[in-house]
Amino acid sequence: MTKQHINPDTLMKLPSYSQLVVASGSRTVYVAGQGAFDHEMRLVGAGDYYAQTVKVLQNLATALAAAGACPGDVVSSVMYVKNLNPEVMEQFGRALNDALGDQPFPPNASTLVGVQALGHPDMLVEISAVAVID
Repeated sequence: MTKQHINPDTLMKLPSYSQLVVASGSRTVYVAGQGAFDHEMRLVGAGDYYAQTVKVLQNLATALAAAGACPGDVVSSVMYVKNLNPEVMEQFGRALNDALGDQPFPPNASTLVGVQALGHPDMLVEISAVAVID
C-alpha cells in the first residue's frame, strides 16, 4: 500500500491531521464506529473522555488487526465526541497523542463531530475508520 498525505499551503496544517490522503492498495477496510467497551460489553471510563478515547483507539487498533491492518493504514476517520467543548477537546487531544503505546494516532483525513448523544447513554466518544492495505 502506498499513501500520500497532502496539505496544500493555502489550507490549515495540524500535525495529527491531513487535508487529503491519496492511497493505493488492493483491499479497503471499513471499521464500524468503535466505542469504549471491553469484550464483555462493559463500558470503560464512564464520565472520562481521556479514558474512553484511549479505549476507543485501542479497540480500533484491535479491529484493524483482525483484517491485517494497523492504525498507520487508516486513510480516513470520523470521530464523534459528546458535548464537545475546549476542555473536552484537550482531553481528547491528549488521548490521541498517547493512546497507542505512547505514540500518537497516525494522521489521516479525519473529521471531528460534536454530538449531543451516542448509541449508549454513557458513551462519550465513538470513532469509525477506513483503511487501505496490501
